Amino acid sequence: MNEVSTIGLDLAKHVFQAHGADAGGVVVFRKQLRRDNVLAFFAQQPACLVAMEACASAHHWAREIGKLGHAVRLIPPSYVKPFVKRQKNDMADAEAICEAAQRPTMRFAAVKSEDQQASAVVFRARDLLVRQRTQIINALRGHLAEYGLVVAKGASNVAALVEHAQASGSSVPTAAQPALDILVKMLAVLEEQIKQLDIEIARRAREEEVARRLMTVPGIGPITATALMALAPEPENFKRGRDFAAWLGLTPLQRSTGGRQKLGQISKMGERTLRRLLIIGASAVVKLARRRGQSQGAWLERMLARMPPMLVAVALANKMARTVWALMVNGGVYKAPVAAA
Repeated sequence: MNEVSTIGLDLAKHVFQAHGADAGGVVVFRKQLRRDNVLAFFAQQPACLVAMEACASAHHWAREIGKLGHAVRLIPPSYVKPFVKRQKNDMADAEAICEAAQRPTMRFAAVKSEDQQASAVVFRARDLLVRQRTQIINALRGHLAEYGLVVAKGASNVAALVEHAQASGSSVPTAAQPALDILVKMLAVLEEQIKQLDIEIARRAREEEVARRLMTVPGIGPITATALMALAPEPENFKRGRDFAAWLGLTPLQRSTGGRQKLGQISKMGERTLRRLLIIGASAVVKLARRRGQSQGAWLERMLARMPPMLVAVALANKMARTVWALMVNGGVYKAPVAAA
């Protein structure tokens, strides 16, 4: 039997599927593995390339299998899908992962350490709490609107919303008051928890030297700077800042054919949290520029003169991403470009 050189592993909760192939792509084995037997199986295999889809628990298994001497690669699921033949099952998925890993031009995702994943927990938790806060605010607004109490949208109007919900002489029936009180209390709890996470994020931003340098870029604050350090892969994985911006999904989606270039909206690939934070920061810079104006000949001033503000914000987020990559690779702080005469 030929010696296995590549193993495609389809991850699952309990039953895993392994597909082994030699250097020529010939099948060496197909094997089902129970969760408890995965590491013992790979400990008996010769050192080879082990490929998995970059999905839930993939980084954990990549670290554990890597400790056994294997070279581990994580492949984005969208890159594996074209190699699946006909029916969708674990055996076909494992074979597709193995075949995709053998392609010389395949792109892989970086394996995250435990510390990197731990740093990302605070941002995932904060996003969850912010979404829950938004849901409760919308629920309060909707319930009160049924009784003629309409409050404008926006965070500045939440106090008025709570005041209407707790007012004793309002048009809200007594039977609905206990439920509204619960929503108001949950809203206060979420606000306090979000503040605690913001304090933790600000502390990390002050202590990290790279985060302090990133905050010199206009539109990047403690949350975005710390998120870039926690969620972005090592900057050395990208050849240039444009590649980092493309990974974030801040480049146009192409539908070009026949030598005719056709560009669409941004691709929205990569890490959505970082992309959202950069666009929010860029939107704040654009809003301030429209209010206060820019120096004559500045890039932002020229863009605002001929493009809608939202398109300018996306273009500025792309420039911010490239600047972030340069600062993380080369060091230093941000220096504003000199406006053209």
